[in-house]
Amino acid sequence: MKTVIITGMSGAGKTSAIHILEDISYYCIDNIPPMLISSFISLCENSNFHMNKIALVADARSGELVTHLYTEIEKLKRGGNECTVLFLDANDETLIKRYKETRRKHPQGDGGRIDAGIRFERNLFSEIKKSADLVIDTSNMLTREFREKIVSYFESHEREYESISVNVVSFGFKRGIPLDCDLVFDVRFMPNPFYDEDLRTKTGKEEAVANYALSCESSQKFLQKLDDMLLHLLPLYSEEGKNSLVIGIGCTGGKHRSVAVAEYIKNTLSQKNYFVSVNHRDLGNE
Repeated sequence: MKTVIITGMSGAGKTSAIHILEDISYYCIDNIPPMLISSFISLCENSNFHMNKIALVADARSGELVTHLYTEIEKLKRGGNECTVLFLDANDETLIKRYKETRRKHPQGDGGRIDAGIRFERNLFSEIKKSADLVIDTSNMLTREFREKIVSYFESHEREYESISVNVVSFGFKRGIPLDCDLVFDVRFMPNPFYDEDLRTKTGKEEAVANYALSCESSQKFLQKLDDMLLHLLPLYSEEGKNSLVIGIGCTGGKHRSVAVAEYIKNTLSQKNYFVSVNHRDLGNE
C-alpha cells in the first residue's frame, strides 16, 4: 500500500496538497496524531475496503504529540512500508504574510506571535526535512505549478526516478538571487532577445526566443558543459543523502534567457529519469 506522510511548516500548503492527492484517488486524513499512523496503516491493510493509496497529514497542530513524528516515520521505513514523506516549506516572510491575510492563529505561536511559531517549527522539523523524500518550497509557486509538481510526482507509478529531485528556478538578477538555491548559474553572457523587437514581448518558453538565446556557439558550449557537470554532481549529492537540489538560472530580468535555459535543463534531466520541476520566479513581473 502506498502511503504519503505530509508534513512541514504551518501555512506552507499542506491543506492544498491533501486536496490534490484526494483528486488522484488517495484516501486522506488531515491532522492525524503521529502515534496513530502505524495503527491506521495496519487497519487499512487488513480491511475489506481495498485502500491501496493513503495520505496522512501530521504537523504542529498535534501539539507535543508531533515530537513523535520522526520516530514514527523511521519505524515505518524500517518495517518496509512503501512510505513517501512530503515536506512543504516556505520562507518566513511568505508564511507571515499568509497568516496575516487569513487572520488565523499560528498553532505554535507564543502569545499570538507568528514569528515565534515559525522559529519553533523550523527547529522541530529540521530532521524530518533533511530525510524527506520530496521537499517543496511554495514561497513563489503558483497554485497551478504546485498542483503539477505533486501530480507528476505521485502519479508516475510506471516510471522509476533517480533518488534526488531537482527544482530549477529562473530569475532576474535585478530582483535578487533566490535564497534557497544550491547552485546558481549566470547566463547573461547569452544573446539577449530583449534587444530584438520581434522577441521582446515573448518569453523564454517560446521556441523563437529559446533558439535566439541558445543556438549560438558559446551558448551551445555552455549547455554541453552544464549537462556534463549536473550529470556528474547529481549522483554525488544523492550519495551524500541530499534528496532535492535547487538550481538557479539568472539573467537580467528573468524573462528570456534564464527561462529558456531552465526549460532546457528540465527536458535534459527528465530524459535521464530525474524528477524535475521548474519555477519561473520573475516571469510576469517584468
